[in-house]
Amino acid sequence: MGFSVSASAGVVFLGVFLAAGIVYPAAANGFEQVSDARHDAADRALAQANTDVTVTNATYNTSTETLVVNATNDGTTSLDVGDATLLVDNEIPAPANTTVAVEGDVDTGVWLPGETARFEVDLASAPNRTQVVVDHGVRDASDVVEVN
Repeated sequence: MGFSVSASAGVVFLGVFLAAGIVYPAAANGFEQVSDARHDAADRALAQANTDVTVTNATYNTSTETLVVNATNDGTTSLDVGDATLLVDNEIPAPANTTVAVEGDVDTGVWLPGETARFEVDLASAPNRTQVVVDHGVRDASDVVEVN
């Protein structure tokens, strides 16, 4: 009787040891992934809080049929010019008709804090409202003023 009780206790302890060896790494990996996700979410929230854009003016020249929108990066983060989107009456104009220049440079891909970007779009008719959307969904809108 003594040997069978010891053998069965050994089998039970071995099973508990193997189960703990399987469960612990899975739990540790899950905790690490959740911790990393929370850290990434906090980083994104901080970047969004530090991002700001202001549309300074939006004018439509009726004689040249050109819309010009000037927007300033008022945040503390650098923005990607390729990720900046101009909406005209809630629609994205054709890329072939749109030119973006940051501080007069059409070849740059970086929009630094304090710099002004100029969006120029050829349109057949005068729009009512424009909106500039940048990283993290930050945006600003302006009504369009018609000039000759």
